[in-house]
Amino acid sequence: MILDQIIYSKGIKKQRSKSSERPLRSIVKALSWRFIGTLDTIFISWLLSGKLALAFSIGSLELFTKMVLYFIHERAWNQVKWGK
Repeated sequence: MILDQIIYSKGIKKQRSKSSERPLRSIVKALSWRFIGTLDTIFISWLLSGKLALAFSIGSLELFTKMVLYFIHERAWNQVKWGK
């Protein structure tokens, strides 16, 4: 995963191609995408319920549950040999 790449890249200097991303860039992209996704959930919840407090409650809960689900999803896909 990304943490493995960070640790690995600290210990070994390797040639990086121009098309590859640094792990920190991937982390920032993931966090910014999660932020956009949460704003989307808050907006949709507000449209459906008409209650801003409820929308923020749903959005804040969704922020954490989606990160946990994504982690489980990644670990499960890591076990799949197809495409490796």
